[in-house]
Amino acid sequence: MGDKQLRPLSVVKEGETVKLATINAGQGLKSRLTTMGLLPNVEITVINNSHPGPFVISVKNSRMMLGRGMAHKIMVT
Repeated sequence: MGDKQLRPLSVVKEGETVKLATINAGQGLKSRLTTMGLLPNVEITVINNSHPGPFVISVKNSRMMLGRGMAHKIMVT
């Protein structure tokens, strides 16, 4: 059951695909991420997670950049 353990999106390696479980943030950020397509159970593929550099993800064939603080509040399995 180790695969189902919650972890922040910010620690996911490049090329790995995960599912969004929850967002640990205030209502404003949750709303903003929801409008970007980050909904529960959506698959997220990490495109770039190198330091220093942008944190880039792919969701439903769209690429987007997130701040590392935002990525740390997105919990995935």
